Amino acid sequence: MALKGLNLFTSSRSSLTCTYKCGNACLGECDNPSNNSYFGDRFTTPLSRRTALRAGGLSVVAVGGSAALAACSGDGAGPGDSEGNAGAGKTTDAKVELTSAEGMQFDAVQPNTKDEVVVPKGYEQSVLIAWGDPVIEGAPEFDVDKQTAEAAKKQFGFNNDFAGLIEHPDNPERLVYMCSHEYTTEPMMFPDYDPENPTEEQVKIGWAGHGHTILEVSKVGDTGELKREFGPLNRRITATTPFQLVGPAKGSDLVKTKADPKGETVSGTLNNCSGGVTPWNTMLSGEENFDQYFAAGDIKDEKAKKSLERFGIEDKETARKWERFDDRFDCSKEPNEPNRFGWIVEINPLDPTSTPVKHTALGRFKHEAGNIHIADDGTVVCYSGDDSRFEYIYKFISTKKYEEGNIEHNLSILDHGTLYVAVMEGNSPEDEIDGSGVLPEDGAFDGKGKWVKLLTSDTENNKFESHVDGFSAEEVAIFTREAADKVGATKMDRPEDIQVHPDSHKVYVALTNNSYRGATGENAKKNKEDAKEWAPVKENKNGMVMEIDDDHTGESFTWNLFLVCGDPNEANTYFGGFDKSKVSPISCPDNLAFDNHGNLWITTDGNALDSNDGLYAVTTSGDTRGELKCFLTVPAGAETCGPIVDDDRVMVNVQHPGEADDATFDAATSHWPDGGKSTPRPAVVVVWKDGKIGVN
Repeated sequence: MALKGLNLFTSSRSSLTCTYKCGNACLGECDNPSNNSYFGDRFTTPLSRRTALRAGGLSVVAVGGSAALAACSGDGAGPGDSEGNAGAGKTTDAKVELTSAEGMQFDAVQPNTKDEVVVPKGYEQSVLIAWGDPVIEGAPEFDVDKQTAEAAKKQFGFNNDFAGLIEHPDNPERLVYMCSHEYTTEPMMFPDYDPENPTEEQVKIGWAGHGHTILEVSKVGDTGELKREFGPLNRRITATTPFQLVGPAKGSDLVKTKADPKGETVSGTLNNCSGGVTPWNTMLSGEENFDQYFAAGDIKDEKAKKSLERFGIEDKETARKWERFDDRFDCSKEPNEPNRFGWIVEINPLDPTSTPVKHTALGRFKHEAGNIHIADDGTVVCYSGDDSRFEYIYKFISTKKYEEGNIEHNLSILDHGTLYVAVMEGNSPEDEIDGSGVLPEDGAFDGKGKWVKLLTSDTENNKFESHVDGFSAEEVAIFTREAADKVGATKMDRPEDIQVHPDSHKVYVALTNNSYRGATGENAKKNKEDAKEWAPVKENKNGMVMEIDDDHTGESFTWNLFLVCGDPNEANTYFGGFDKSKVSPISCPDNLAFDNHGNLWITTDGNALDSNDGLYAVTTSGDTRGELKCFLTVPAGAETCGPIVDDDRVMVNVQHPGEADDATFDAATSHWPDGGKSTPRPAVVVVWKDGKIGVN
């Protein structure tokens, strides 16, 4: 596969991970050619006098001997302050010692580069399951030297990402764990792998390593520990499992192939990243970097060629070379096959005979997450981000209402409703946003936004309405990025997981990073206009978390930056107004979850602060709003995924341990989880203590 450019990205993610996880999506030019306003567009503005000193007072202040963004000036509140958050800046201004909120009462884990999972003092951990362990009864135990495709279909897949845990329908001593398997890293999987000439068996093992696992697990006594079990619900879903297309794209000429002339059934799912658990106990999973699996070839149809280029499908061969063994991965032979990926898929874990579906009413893009909020009137709202630089945030509002206990009805909810895309603006004058991280005169990075209609679907009656000029309904569904371009959607910095607070119902968005924002020098060509108020740090290497107060079933919202991530010693970081001398450094937020106390838990991917990735907890309201602590770190080279947090346990998926630039199968830089000289394996970790998580 031809590289799109030198890897100048500054995170800790290795070139090996970049190649196999996302197809080097960070390299080369941005795939979004529109002229829409970007999530950041003023970082090349020369620094003004207010960068150092602003009239009316300092906007960068010293806190605990280090520089910090002021949460408020004399009488103003910091970003996101509202009822319940009135104390946002008090620890900074008054140096008040406050007690951590329930769920946050643990000793923060310090930054490190250890080849192990590090947890707070007083906590225990165990590995629930790792790559290759049997899922289906009768599958062989894992032997890295004796892998077969048939065995892999019955074993735990590779690089587990999203994690969910639900009650078992029949056994109170068991739970049901479910996860996605985002991608495979073939050079780390096989002792004799030749990237230029993979074998057919190796390719088919890779197909089996993708998809999902449904696994029954048992509780261990009165602890939070879990153990894997064989049970009737256990299931593996792979890159060859049949999926049903539903919604406006079903049956379209744009999704028909030789193997599927009706355009109704897709073989498999690919690059499933984050997702969500629905209130009706199904699993949503986003097909993210699917583009990397398809070789562009010689495309004659200009419309098809343009669509492929919008996702960066340009190379005539792929890194994995799957196109040599199945024509569907060769776009010159099957130009519609990529249109069958990039969807939110839904899986019913409680029915192992059910056919998973791809909900085309939710739009096609690099889905990160698919998380549900139920409005007071039963309306279902689904939020999702398009995880690429300068792509968009979406939501879907159902026309059907949620009906508790009616699984058949609820399984159709996401096929009936309207898809929207977000347009944002700041509320400060543009000349007050210079990319330095200095607060504007009103003391907050905040603003408002609107949701713009793209598509309305009524699948039962086969009625679909486009709200975008020049696009049919099926074209909006399939070419969602282009439709969003047309309506002027706001370009963001890799919007990843999106979660709704269980009590306040505010929406939290992880914006992982964009080091090309406001870039100069060798990266200048990748700076697609500079940032506005909602991206106040040029060359955004560490990411942010946005807080949105949304009219969930309406078309308006307000926003603020809750976290501007990075080293708290740096002036251009912000932690909800909390004293920055008392928080953990955090970089590259990715997956999100809430605990039962309303604290936000954040995993990281690609820590740019020269330490391992980890799992962090942060208080979202009250006097300690913005207090952020590292709960655990994962082994060297690994990414933290999941997570699951409840009163009894914390669970994380440890993805790609040991993936370093200099790592090979024979010269591994990690031996986690088995130790010794073993092959590193992605795995699931359970953490617990005597008592409730985060409570003394």
